[in-house]
Amino acid sequence: MASGQELEAGVRTRGGRTAEPPWPGDWQPLGARFRTDRLGGPGTNFALWAAGAEAVDLCLFDEAGRESRHRLTEQDFRIWHGFLPGVRPGTRYGFRVHGRWDPWTGARWNPAKLLLDPYARAVDGCYTSHDAASGAVRNWPEADVADTVRDNRDSARFVPRSVVVHDDDDWSDDRRPKTPWAETVLYELHVRGFTMRHPDVPPHLRGTYAGLAHPAAVAHLTRLGVTAVELLPVHQHASEDHLQARGLVNYWGYNTVGYFAPHAGYSASGSLGGQVGEFKRMVRALHAAGIEVILDVVYNHTAEGAELGPTLSLRGIDNAAYYRLAPHRPRGYADYTGCGNTLDTRRPQVIRLITDSLRYWVTEMGVDGFRFDLAAALARGGTGDGVDMDHPFLAAVSQDPLLSRVKLIAEPWDVGPGGYQVGGFPPLWAEWNDKYRDTVRDFWRGARPDVRELGYRLSGSSDLYQRGGRRPYASVNFVTAHDGFTLRDLVSYDRKHNEANGEANRDGTDDNRSWNHGAEGETADPEVTALRLRQLRNLLATLLLSTGVPMLTAGDEFGRTQGGNNNAYCQDNETSWLDWSLLREPQWRELSDLTARLVRLRRAHPVLRQRAFFSGRAAAPGGLPDLAWFTPLGKEMTEADWFAPTACLGMLLSGAAMSERDGAGRPLRDDSFLLLLNAGREPVVFTLPGEPWAAPEAAYEAVVDTAAPGTGEPYPRGAVVLGGRSLQLLRAPAPE
Repeated sequence: MASGQELEAGVRTRGGRTAEPPWPGDWQPLGARFRTDRLGGPGTNFALWAAGAEAVDLCLFDEAGRESRHRLTEQDFRIWHGFLPGVRPGTRYGFRVHGRWDPWTGARWNPAKLLLDPYARAVDGCYTSHDAASGAVRNWPEADVADTVRDNRDSARFVPRSVVVHDDDDWSDDRRPKTPWAETVLYELHVRGFTMRHPDVPPHLRGTYAGLAHPAAVAHLTRLGVTAVELLPVHQHASEDHLQARGLVNYWGYNTVGYFAPHAGYSASGSLGGQVGEFKRMVRALHAAGIEVILDVVYNHTAEGAELGPTLSLRGIDNAAYYRLAPHRPRGYADYTGCGNTLDTRRPQVIRLITDSLRYWVTEMGVDGFRFDLAAALARGGTGDGVDMDHPFLAAVSQDPLLSRVKLIAEPWDVGPGGYQVGGFPPLWAEWNDKYRDTVRDFWRGARPDVRELGYRLSGSSDLYQRGGRRPYASVNFVTAHDGFTLRDLVSYDRKHNEANGEANRDGTDDNRSWNHGAEGETADPEVTALRLRQLRNLLATLLLSTGVPMLTAGDEFGRTQGGNNNAYCQDNETSWLDWSLLREPQWRELSDLTARLVRLRRAHPVLRQRAFFSGRAAAPGGLPDLAWFTPLGKEMTEADWFAPTACLGMLLSGAAMSERDGAGRPLRDDSFLLLLNAGREPVVFTLPGEPWAAPEAAYEAVVDTAAPGTGEPYPRGAVVLGGRSLQLLRAPAPE
């Protein structure tokens, strides 16, 4: 319980002078809003939801870092509020919240800790690891009760400040691409890492939002033909204590402290609000190039971590209202994220915080959708033992007239019991499909006894997504992502090599499903390098020719390597930054060209990006099925063939039997394609299907051959030699 003396001290400046009390102001909107006061002068309204607090001090900081404290005396609907005349954009501020210190019931108020505004539009400064930033005494002699002893040291020197931002942009000059899901090609990238080594981006813009908006960076995206960038977290984030102790940082950014603030570390315009405008200009530049912006967002936990983690915002505002507490030990947290805490999305205020943040990024920052990190944690039920697809958070998003119209992608798992939910999310949601990743990796490294599961993954994963009214584009197909090996490392390493992370190579998954093809790491062996290049072509072609939404990882198209590090989350250096000099090497330029050609092929042919699941049956009497599977003998596969050991199959997509219609209601027609895949070591003679699949005496046309890049020769009727560990895409001659 805070004493009266402590509460009185909270309304004084460091020099002991009592600050002017704010005007009453308004209880909404939450956060800091610059506006004109009732007398026509400038000022800022501040509003903070802090349900159990006994008092709230607004703390302002001048350019020298001197603090003045202003007691917010007005409270409506558990929201503390006040208006301060003369406070302008660029002003740094924070809160100190008074209340009970009773960790046994989850109460962790501590006015010695300066807190970020959860609704801050910009953040200045970083969290610097120090024991004084914790609400409890970290080094208490009795370690098992350390989290119950309040630390009364002031944290202000070690924590960031919120910044007042004026935002009156109406986006009237912006044109969103609004790319349909079925036509989407995602490109996952890191804002900083994408341009840090780009020779054509000016040095002062590298690693920033402005750098990503630079014509040289946008030109690569448009040359590839991708339709959307999926940005690793750009919310303001902090580096964990253990990383700072090793001189490292949280490079990926999955450790959020501000859900409304673009990370200031990626700004070339400073941290006092300039990052907001710079982010918007980046979005506009990408939209002008026809590219949507998807944000990877981390609403499942915050950077405050477990009980002895820093008190930066929500813990000090109302710990028990924002976080899931351990059911039988409210001192601690229910951790379904592996990061020390889990936001409690059962509570209305938490749902409001998240949905307000989502709407802000759509309406005021211009983004087009979101990928939700550990999305299963957001749908944890009342007991936390399972995931509830009727959860209030999912319901709030699905009924929201704005959010229900943007792209929503779930990472459909967390680390808790029952957390693996691939295929389980409701309509409107797409999902990262790790079953696709694992199946394709296993097939091309020869670890699959048959092709049963591969058939599902190539054709849109109907076993996972067909029920409940979902479509093939619910499956976000990927072979690599930020988390794990790069594509080049996937074919170059059998084992992870994460020593640089300082965790004795214990971090990162051991389930890589990789194959080094005979040598661990880089090698000059021409046979090994040739096979690796062919496997890269196989993996990229499989990804871009599969039904569903493909996701490329930045740099995979030109051979980016992390030296075998499969968990480079703390490597803000050349390990993670894209090496653009690779494009000067012929083999990597050819790989990039092949990737762009595959994307163009996909865009040109709707049969390769269908909106509906295949039926495998003829739509009309005497017609052809929309999909057929073939053995190397040129015969349609039987049930027994699916169970027989094999590393080779053919998939025929009939452009004449598509179930889709165009905008005028006419049947949609396209070319037909035969996709042949051979993961075996030896070449296979593949008999090409004849009537009724192809016209008699006509030739198949080779469109893609990963064993002979650039091939475009016609194949005579009969058979084709499918090289060992190779893929071919053939255009089938139209039947009469």
